Amino acid sequence: MSLALPVVVRPLVSLSDLRVELGGKPILRGVTANIARGSITALIGLNGSGKTTLLRALVNEYPHKGTIKFHCGHDHSKPYPEAIGYVPQRLTLDARLPLTVRDFLALTLSRRPLFFGISKKVAAKSREMLERVEVANCLDVPVEGLSGGQLQRVLLALALEPQPELLLLDEPAAGIDFKDQKKFYELIATINRETGVTVLLVSHDLNMVQTYAHEVLCLRSGAIQCQGSPNEILTPINMSLVFGAEIHMFPHRFGS
Repeated sequence: MSLALPVVVRPLVSLSDLRVELGGKPILRGVTANIARGSITALIGLNGSGKTTLLRALVNEYPHKGTIKFHCGHDHSKPYPEAIGYVPQRLTLDARLPLTVRDFLALTLSRRPLFFGISKKVAAKSREMLERVEVANCLDVPVEGLSGGQLQRVLLALALEPQPELLLLDEPAAGIDFKDQKKFYELIATINRETGVTVLLVSHDLNMVQTYAHEVLCLRSGAIQCQGSPNEILTPINMSLVFGAEIHMFPHRFGS
């Protein structure tokens, strides 16, 4: 009788002694961690612990010291992914701009000025993108009229085009009504399962993290406090170390 060998999940991203200073103030202090390929990894910690800075360092928005190494492509040898999707925590839009969602997507997809009109190809692509995130009925809605949840789905649609190898989500459910948060996280889980995209998301909702994440990284004062599976990490002792107080987790009761 032979024993099954353990499944080895190679990292998509390896971080080694990652350090970031902003305005002379250290934000990340020697972060060393692996982001598992094809997984949903949740980044948790107090506000100001460096979570958003870590995401932005991954897309070279902030200068850093230490090493960020990607293992991309089918043979894991490419040094950088062809596409990284990014959904910010919030997006400030000028309400005076009379843009519909269709116009907003066309600005990204089309190479010609919007006043020339939207081609049939771009219009079809826009609908396809929104269908993927289940808000195709918002095509002709003014962007300023979108709910928080609808806007996050539109931004997610943009982040998924072209198909990224790494998807970064900075508190993606922060502007979403409580009753719709579960649906949004289920959508992320479905995309991860169907496409194999590696997801790194920031979240303060520990119940959602426990339900949908495969791995958890805990940041405290710019350094990794603990990392592992949700069952290993989301314990009262670990959470008190990360958040500085005793944390109790209670299951959500979502309405129909």
